[in-house]
Amino acid sequence: MASNSNAAKTTVFRNLDWIVGWDADAREHIYLNGGDLAFKGNALVHVGGRYAGRADTERDGKGLMAMPGLINLHAHPCLETIYRGIREDHGVPEQYMAGLFERSMAYWPDDEGSVAAAESAFVELLQSGVTTVVDISFDYTGWIELIAKSGLRGYVAPAYASARWHVEVPQRVDYRWDEARGRQRFAQSLDLIDTAMRHPSGRLSGVVSPAQIDTCTEDLLRDSFAAAKERKIPFTVHAAQAMNEFLEMVRRHGKTPVQFAADLGILGPTTIVGHGIFIDEHSWTNWHSRRDLGLLAETRTSVAHCPSPFARYGVTLETFGKYVAAGVNVGLGTDVAPHNLIEEMRLAAVLSRVSGRDIRAGSTTAVFNAATVGGANALGRSDLGRLAPGAKADLVLVDLAHPLMMPVRDPLRSLVFSAAERAVREVYVDGVQVVREGRALTIDPMPALERLAEAQRRMEAAVPERDPRKRTSEQVAPLALRRVQ
Repeated sequence: MASNSNAAKTTVFRNLDWIVGWDADAREHIYLNGGDLAFKGNALVHVGGRYAGRADTERDGKGLMAMPGLINLHAHPCLETIYRGIREDHGVPEQYMAGLFERSMAYWPDDEGSVAAAESAFVELLQSGVTTVVDISFDYTGWIELIAKSGLRGYVAPAYASARWHVEVPQRVDYRWDEARGRQRFAQSLDLIDTAMRHPSGRLSGVVSPAQIDTCTEDLLRDSFAAAKERKIPFTVHAAQAMNEFLEMVRRHGKTPVQFAADLGILGPTTIVGHGIFIDEHSWTNWHSRRDLGLLAETRTSVAHCPSPFARYGVTLETFGKYVAAGVNVGLGTDVAPHNLIEEMRLAAVLSRVSGRDIRAGSTTAVFNAATVGGANALGRSDLGRLAPGAKADLVLVDLAHPLMMPVRDPLRSLVFSAAERAVREVYVDGVQVVREGRALTIDPMPALERLAEAQRRMEAAVPERDPRKRTSEQVAPLALRRVQ
């Protein structure tokens, strides 16, 4: 998609029933009942009350709620949709229920599969109200052009590492190191990020992304952090995401992954820790210290919380509400298909209440903040995640007449707990409409999904060659029901 060609044109939505506005003094979202919303080019110029300025386009806002576009702080679009039907029940009890290590060995898409997965994922993101995504992927053909075409505000985060996981037997995860390859991929990732940042759409940026804290050397992590600082862009790394990783870092360094990162000097206001679940006070770790939350808060490090993939293993953050109360900036991500951040909000709230045994541990307010300003803060963007004059015209229009939104006593609660993406009617990114009547305008998903199905069949056929125990795909990840020919 090209850059915004309507730079001088003003669009006004008149008489919106509800607006999720932004109180800059209180630094909080607020409800505005009735009023107009206007944007000129790619920036908001008016939120709430009557807009008296000139308008090139006027739209009736009756029956709609306007809210800020959602920010997905952690996603893998080139992978997750191809795992549909494979990942949902897949986990290895000997690896503390995680399926990550085994799955990354046994299943891997080819380049065409990655493209098809990304296309379908971008549609899911848009249709669920996401306007900004941190896309942590491995380089595939046409990545930058595809994310630009989607209309999303994209932060490309090409992943690289010094080692690969290797699982010969279920009770052990080994590491196969190739530091030269990691360095080569690091250099390539920086080139890709620099290319994205020069893209004429103006919507693309980058995040420096060494893949996992346990698969990268100390030097590679330090140099990656320095490269992000030099470019004035965020830095992200998967850390404290699995018990195997926690135990491996303790074995190597005698400290938790968060403490290791702090001592290495890679925490800070521009750092996003992917997941950050297994900290020293998590009930599964039984560790002696209670320092990790404080380190995250003191360094102003952000955590990208992705409830769904871990809940499928029987794991959760302990707790979302506790992290927020400790002063940690938390954003939300998907990390799994479907790429539906509204469903992640719901799950984050419910799991926090369950694990914290307290309904106050996961409020609608807190999870909505995480999906908007929490993500914006992590990216260093005060012009995203809020509806206020001067912010980018990234917004979502919600259909209040949708049956699952009614009665409309509290529209955000209805959206998060009932309607989800089904009530998302229109989405704008940078002042350009990318969703109309709930359908993405930039990518037709059906051709991508048909290619995705073929790519999944190819991926499954290759499982016996990739799996060290030579199992078939249905042996690694059995179907939900017994197949009868």
